[in-house]
Amino acid sequence: MIIILRPDTDIASPEGKAVLDFLATRPGVMPQVHSVTGTGRILTEIYAVGDTDSLDPQEVASLPSVERVVRVSRDYRIIGRHADDDRVGGFDYNGIRFDQQSLHLFAGLCAVDSRDNVETMMRALNEHGLPCTRMGAFKPRTNPYSFQGHGTECLPWVFELAGKYDIKVIAMEVTHDTQVDDILTALDDAGHPTGVMLQIGTRNTQNFELLKAVGRQTELPVLIKRGFGITLEESLNATEYLAREGNGNIVFCLRGMKTNLGDPHRNFVDFSHVPAVKHLTHLPVCIDPSHSVGSRNRGPDGILDIMHVTAQGIIAGANMVLVDFHPRPEQALVDGPQALHLDELSWFLDDMSIAHEAHGKRTQLAKQNNG
Repeated sequence: MIIILRPDTDIASPEGKAVLDFLATRPGVMPQVHSVTGTGRILTEIYAVGDTDSLDPQEVASLPSVERVVRVSRDYRIIGRHADDDRVGGFDYNGIRFDQQSLHLFAGLCAVDSRDNVETMMRALNEHGLPCTRMGAFKPRTNPYSFQGHGTECLPWVFELAGKYDIKVIAMEVTHDTQVDDILTALDDAGHPTGVMLQIGTRNTQNFELLKAVGRQTELPVLIKRGFGITLEESLNATEYLAREGNGNIVFCLRGMKTNLGDPHRNFVDFSHVPAVKHLTHLPVCIDPSHSVGSRNRGPDGILDIMHVTAQGIIAGANMVLVDFHPRPEQALVDGPQALHLDELSWFLDDMSIAHEAHGKRTQLAKQNNG
């Protein structure tokens, strides 16, 4: 059961304590308090877990400060969209809004390789008015001899350049909980010229101890990728670990499934699940066309496969696009063959705009037909 308090109700206030005291009288019921940032307001939600069958929703709803009560209908209780649950999710971070209505492009280097390439990439983003990027400092690799990323040593100058070019949010993968501390320390030392969205890669989707550690910190939002060899339900339950530990500022990313059924693409593109994730959860949904396609192939129409699947995801309602660009793909130390060129950035943005306009028209048509 989710108990939603009225806006601006402090859990430490007499009204908030009254709800906790009421739940304390019910054996087998354990309350967990979460703050949810919505559009223009902060809501306090109490998740009653355990033996909640004894709780009468009407009785709970009658308590002072309770706005309404939602019965949990999914295993992922916090991130889930439950029956008759019309709460508006999303969060604001470093001046950027992330929710199921927004759309952001995170174009950048899959792995940071040189200062020159990072600066060239960020300058191009700034020239196009783009405040977000992806920059990998820590890279998990299948081959132990492959480049693993520059790690903490590149963080100071990556953050410095981000501040120079007005980059607000950098998506950066972490593979160990100590790397979260390294990022936070580097941001503090640099004076917070930018922000970081921690990325949980597909290989770590079920690294539950890492998920718990990342979820316990609430300063940085989290992008979690779907596991490439597990079901969507399993990936959403993994995402619940983050929220259960206290960090509800989450974006869920679809990045393709590991199966040869997707050949000749690197992975089987799963962007048809964009609307599925949006009606199963309150989370903004990201797509990763670069790791889904894995090449720069193009069809007889002249359109790159990466751009085709990006359009498919956006038309289906994606809220974020994570894509590899590189000033010199031939120099890239990770995934160079799939990286788009900087002179293709304007084309990519224009194509995104066409797809986004199509999604808007489809949404308007649905409203007309649904009365």
